[in-house]
Amino acid sequence: MSNKIAIKNVKTVFPDGVKENLTVLCEDGVITDILPCGQIDGYTVIDGEGNYLSPGFIDAHLHGGGGSDFMDEEDDAYKNIIGAHLVHGTTSFMPTTLASDTDSLINAVKRYEKIKTEGDVGDYLVGLHLEGPYLSPYSAGAQKPEHIRDYDKNEYEKVIEIANGNVGRWSGAPEVKGAGEFAKYMAKHGVTVSIAHTDATFEQTVKAFEDGFKHITHFYSCTSSVKREKGFRIAGVIEAGYFLDDMNVEIIADGCHLPQSLLKLIVKVKGTDRVMLVTDAMRAAGQDVKESYLGAKTDPMPVVIEDGVAKLLSREAFGGSIATADRLVRTMLGVGVSVSDAVKMMTVNPVKMMNIKEKIGKIEKGYIADLCIFDENVNVKKVIKRGKIVFSEEK
Repeated sequence: MSNKIAIKNVKTVFPDGVKENLTVLCEDGVITDILPCGQIDGYTVIDGEGNYLSPGFIDAHLHGGGGSDFMDEEDDAYKNIIGAHLVHGTTSFMPTTLASDTDSLINAVKRYEKIKTEGDVGDYLVGLHLEGPYLSPYSAGAQKPEHIRDYDKNEYEKVIEIANGNVGRWSGAPEVKGAGEFAKYMAKHGVTVSIAHTDATFEQTVKAFEDGFKHITHFYSCTSSVKREKGFRIAGVIEAGYFLDDMNVEIIADGCHLPQSLLKLIVKVKGTDRVMLVTDAMRAAGQDVKESYLGAKTDPMPVVIEDGVAKLLSREAFGGSIATADRLVRTMLGVGVSVSDAVKMMTVNPVKMMNIKEKIGKIEKGYIADLCIFDENVNVKKVIKRGKIVFSEEK
């Protein structure tokens, strides 16, 4: 196929709305122009058949898919995960770790760097997300308690040193000893610091924001809310997240982790510019299985897959998401969010919130031609990566 493509007969999704009767031109993997519909010579034409054309989705928090996890020490794990999510419109990934011992954490960082610099798979990677191990044992969720610990300055400085700029985000609990110093150190190195798996109070969260925690990981999941101590109510991270206008939040909009009422409330209070959609997907995403496990194969935590979500064996709590990006967008449309705003929360917002350097997330001249074509029900028809079709639905 020619390295020059013209995409026509689409409803083009921009951050401020959807526009029709446009043709998007791409050359050598970059968007070169956006023109009114007309005759285009010298280009391979892709007919969108009246469907939506959006930027490729960006998932800034996912652990796995297709039977693999990013903590697996196997050469094909990254390829399996990307393949499982690519067909659902995701063209950029921030691989996410789980709380682990120091050696496993360092190995995960080194593995990311190796994959990033080798072959086509590296083109899909836009930064590494380290989730833990500096978390609250009271809000561990599906994180293994034996791997949770206080902030270790020697450990996290070593990780950043060997990462060579590849760590895009680090999630931790702001009430754990050493959090303030950690946040300030990460800010100096351009790492987004995010609140996660926390039992922090409102006041601790506000202080953390001042120290550099500018984001909240999977809002409502393993994040503290109002509780009582000796009869008195104490506000938590959720209330602080709403109170702090400039605090960004991410949500697992899979239709399971959050009910429609909370999805509507989050968007109403935070607005669509401060909300990011993430799958937080584990290895069972993209598979038809009833049992799976979290984490690496060498350190598994068993879960069951039912009702569209992964659950701990006790079924008392979720153990992870099996969502894909198209499902998130579809869920948000179902609660009344516009197509442009739902897509923005899966494209523009991750770039902004995670300080992603690549020119992705918008259909705009000069941006990388990572694109997705989907229908009214967000069924993905075609996925384009750097100007090449990498997935096309079979007729």
